Amino acid sequence: MFANSYFEKSGQFSPVIPEKIHPDTLVIVIIPCLTEPDILLTLRSLYDCHPVSGKVEVIILVNESIDAKEEISRYNRNTVAAIRDWMSHHPSEWLTFFPVGPVKLPAKWAGVGLARKTAMDEALYRFNQLNLPEGIIVSLDADTLVDENYFRSILKHFREHPRDVGATLAFHHLTDGLPEKQQKGIRTYEKYLWYYKNALTFTGYPHALYTIGSAFAVTAEAYRKRGGMTRRKAGEDFYFLQTLTQSGHVGEIKSTIVYPSARVSLRVPFGTGPFMKKWMDNQEEELMTYNFQAFRELKCFFEQRHLFFQPGIAMNGPRVGSWPEAIQAFLAEEEVMTELELLARNCSRPEIFNDRFFQVFNAFRILKFLNFTHERFYQKKALELCIAELDGEVNSSQE
Repeated sequence: MFANSYFEKSGQFSPVIPEKIHPDTLVIVIIPCLTEPDILLTLRSLYDCHPVSGKVEVIILVNESIDAKEEISRYNRNTVAAIRDWMSHHPSEWLTFFPVGPVKLPAKWAGVGLARKTAMDEALYRFNQLNLPEGIIVSLDADTLVDENYFRSILKHFREHPRDVGATLAFHHLTDGLPEKQQKGIRTYEKYLWYYKNALTFTGYPHALYTIGSAFAVTAEAYRKRGGMTRRKAGEDFYFLQTLTQSGHVGEIKSTIVYPSARVSLRVPFGTGPFMKKWMDNQEEELMTYNFQAFRELKCFFEQRHLFFQPGIAMNGPRVGSWPEAIQAFLAEEEVMTELELLARNCSRPEIFNDRFFQVFNAFRILKFLNFTHERFYQKKALELCIAELDGEVNSSQE
């Protein structure tokens, strides 16, 4: 079986679903669930999807910390009971729901990262029973709705792009019934996500993508190779997807849309919920973001990466002194030159070096660069001004 080594290495995995997986299963959706009031709406949204030729499973991992208060445990138990009751009135020939839990998580690591990992490991285990490395694991959240063509679009993408290790899905946060201020806040946050992704694309970074926990899919084999989901308490989606790009191409599914909640939340230290909390508390009257000049300088640096490759000899590299001060300072702070020299020595051709360059200067290092330089060299600017600058650069390059 293709994933045996994954589970042998962990040594602590124990399956939580006793039922055997149907041999025609193609997709498994995982949903972490902790005191979620709208989970039945999410399940109904999946239930209403157009059927596919094959079987689909949905794992709802109701979870809590081992030291959770009794009211949380009671809420979660009631959630499991409500899901089971709902299932009894919503039979399906192709779609099977598995409410699991409440699963107790270690207090030190309890959070969305470990919950998502636990559910995705279960999905991998089930695909391993079929020896189906091309099985698709889809990540969703318990406050998210989907289009009716959700499953068909996912399957179509992986059929047409069999070499993709994963894919992100288009998203649009729910705003129906929300106060005008909250609607404006979430649309502002979506603009920020758009700006960051497209500013990265502008620099020439080849792995710019949205990292939304409720809007991505990964093949079982790629999940195994990646080493599974991180158990981080926040940003698990960002870390997982960015490291996944080192395994292969992560595509983008635009033919269907998922609809996450725009709720206010402080469960995690950053992301949608905390931003909305600040916005509603009037701490984010105008969103300030990374100065576009930082992306311009990254673009210049990335365009010169070929200069670092000198086959057969130690790399001296181009003259660092000719670069912007912010780039020079960051390279010295991070000792990037040493890593690039080692990389050049281990690459036989410039094409290989140019590709592997972004394993050294990856998304994590770019984020470090942005934070480092905005502490010393740049000032954050209003989001709308930054978007206007980006649009101006893109439009001028297309003329």
